[in-house]
Amino acid sequence: MNLVGLDNLCDYYDPSLKEYRLRLIDGKAVFHTEHQYRFVRGSINDRNLIEKLFAEERFDIVVHLAAQVGVRNSIDNPDEYVQSNVVGFYNILEECRKHPVEHLVYASSSSVYGGNKKVPFSVEDRVDNPVSLYAATKKSNELFAHCYSKLYDIPTTGLRFFTVYGPAGRPDMAYFSFTNKLLRGETIQLFNYGSCRRDFTYIDDIVEGIVRVMNRAPSPYAIYNIGGGQPENLLDFVQILQEELLRAGVLPADYDFAAHKELAPMQPGDVPVTYSDSTALERDFGFTPLITLREGLRKFAEWYKEYHG
Repeated sequence: MNLVGLDNLCDYYDPSLKEYRLRLIDGKAVFHTEHQYRFVRGSINDRNLIEKLFAEERFDIVVHLAAQVGVRNSIDNPDEYVQSNVVGFYNILEECRKHPVEHLVYASSSSVYGGNKKVPFSVEDRVDNPVSLYAATKKSNELFAHCYSKLYDIPTTGLRFFTVYGPAGRPDMAYFSFTNKLLRGETIQLFNYGSCRRDFTYIDDIVEGIVRVMNRAPSPYAIYNIGGGQPENLLDFVQILQEELLRAGVLPADYDFAAHKELAPMQPGDVPVTYSDSTALERDFGFTPLITLREGLRKFAEWYKEYHG
């Protein structure tokens, strides 16, 4: 089996962390000589590169996880989101049309649910009220995929991820940015005065969901939630995080957490709650995320200690 990874290693956050992940993949690949893996540094916005890769590789399955991420950043830098999340996704769809694939799996987001009041969020719910440009681009991905599935018989599956976290994750996510700030002695802000609730999903559960889904193509279109189904209050989340940071030795035992926390109002583009109904995923693939927030934050804290020495 030939496996090809593509990423432009953009500097939205420190590229050295992305290089670290690539080294981990290379380290795993050497033990699987039955497969051939190579990494290509490039952008999904590079139409010529994408055309060349599809023509050369004749992919059977495409897993599209590339996107410009970040809800708040999309408000300040809309061009980046339109180019990457809309034009870039269109480029992938076009090549799947020209070089037919067995299955296209792509990352959507829980952000498409916007300010929906009904919880938990179900794939049957309406998602036409986005509250950020990022959410709007992800909803556009679902509409584009649906159109290409119907017009060109391309099997596509969209996966709505819920607050993905874990070792070597995104430094702009709360669990990671809070850790960095606390280590520097800075103050962390708990938005909506700490009453937000998030359905955290550990990265291993996300990967397991992707693997199960990619090997069974729909006929021709599907959407699934991948979320833990256990929304956590932000104050409880911070409590668990600080306990695990102490346990791992990232912060000293006498650290004054109370002095480094500040309650703040809701930010533009944020929503008060995310809550996944993943029963469709469990029904069709026999899988639902299982790793608890404490387990996941413990693994993150241990990794953080090792990575940063």
